[in-house]
Amino acid sequence: MSKKIIVANWKMNPASLKEAKALFASAKKTASRLPNMETIICPPFIYLTELGHSMSKLKLGAQDVSVFDFEGAHTGEVSAKMLKNLGVKYVIIGHSERRKLGETSEIINKKIGVSLSLGLKVIFCVGEEKRDEEGKFAEIIEQQINEGLKGLSQNLMKSLIIAYEPVWAISGSAKSKADDSESAFRITVLIRKVLMDTAGNELARKIPVLYGGSVASSSAKQFLKDGQMDGLLIGNKSLDKEEFKKILIIAENINGD
Repeated sequence: MSKKIIVANWKMNPASLKEAKALFASAKKTASRLPNMETIICPPFIYLTELGHSMSKLKLGAQDVSVFDFEGAHTGEVSAKMLKNLGVKYVIIGHSERRKLGETSEIINKKIGVSLSLGLKVIFCVGEEKRDEEGKFAEIIEQQINEGLKGLSQNLMKSLIIAYEPVWAISGSAKSKADDSESAFRITVLIRKVLMDTAGNELARKIPVLYGGSVASSSAKQFLKDGQMDGLLIGNKSLDKEEFKKILIIAENINGD
């Protein structure tokens, strides 16, 4: 059985390096006892260097990457090459919060291509803002996948992870409401069907699909087991030491079932 993948997206948190080290140390302590887990921590850029010195059982990820694949006059940008030199293994691309700031599918596609070409593993976020009865949300997800992976070879896509991120089910969004494992499972099936056309049948079955809506320790099992997700992309609860610890243990136990 493949390892469950748990990704902690700290977003623009915490406020200090001291707090970041404490969060990191807590996650590391738990992960060191869980052999069947892939635990990825994605802190703000400014903490990457410091945290990268003591990875051990944790993998380091970045929350974004530049569309440019070369050094130069690109103020405020951080390239995939720079991230890789810091020990970063994964990068989140296409997150709904980046899309909300105007990031287009064309930009996302370029970022994915650059990152995969330089050997980073990409956590590619897709998902609808609202769930409509007519089923247009499925078309949105299909379009996001096709546009995001346009022109990429199957060989590059071997390092791809898809994170399904239903914006309407994320805590903090204006009209958030709870998602359920049955709905998440149906989306997993949809994503794999779309990937079959893009990446081929064999690879489509192997690409991990994570759940990126709101998840707590009380709901982690239903999404991982009943929803048959390969892992979780966690935001808010990854900043809560005890909650994150519980989620990691739940994921480990499911792998051991």
